[in-house]
Amino acid sequence: MPGAGVDHLRAADPRLAALIDRFGGPGEVLAARRRPPGDAYGALVRAIVGQQLSTKAARSIFERLVEHFGGHTPTPRQLLDADPEEMRAAAGLSRAKVAFLRDLAEHVEDGELNLEELAELPDDEVIEQLTAVKGLGPWTVHMFLIFHLGRPDVLPVGDLGVRRAAQELYGLDEPPAPAELERIAEPWRPHRSLASLYLWRSLDNEPT
Repeated sequence: MPGAGVDHLRAADPRLAALIDRFGGPGEVLAARRRPPGDAYGALVRAIVGQQLSTKAARSIFERLVEHFGGHTPTPRQLLDADPEEMRAAAGLSRAKVAFLRDLAEHVEDGELNLEELAELPDDEVIEQLTAVKGLGPWTVHMFLIFHLGRPDVLPVGDLGVRRAAQELYGLDEPPAPAELERIAEPWRPHRSLASLYLWRSLDNEPT
């Protein structure tokens, strides 16, 4: 439960305790974070569209994609049947992202990726299955685990925002490398997702 997570983080790390005092309970930091669409497939489509873009640009392109498909997130079959160049031009997508969306659709259509089962799988199996899709790297999957599946103990070691926040919080000369961040975060287990939310909140912006 989030309350237990806050209590654990307070006891485990006085620097995180200071962030909790500053920003309030878990409801406050969760409210500051963006929400993906309610279904797993829609969340992954939006994640691919938004990679390496600002929140505003990602939202605009996703809205154009939805408009191109009649006002709804395209189904896997619709993505595969659509003309890639027309879709790219209408939404403002790169060719690479169109290819990634089509690969996701193919994995779902041929049954290689069963999205309904993901909620029942452990984190490492979710990561294994999703990273088999082109364009779904560890960062994207970590975001999916935290924000869509609500997994409590995910540490997005590749997220620049978390690394910058850790640098500031611990007075480091530079953002910690993944292995160093893992070491710093060891006391946060099993609530590293909540700790990451507080780190993002300390930067007062979206995950980058």
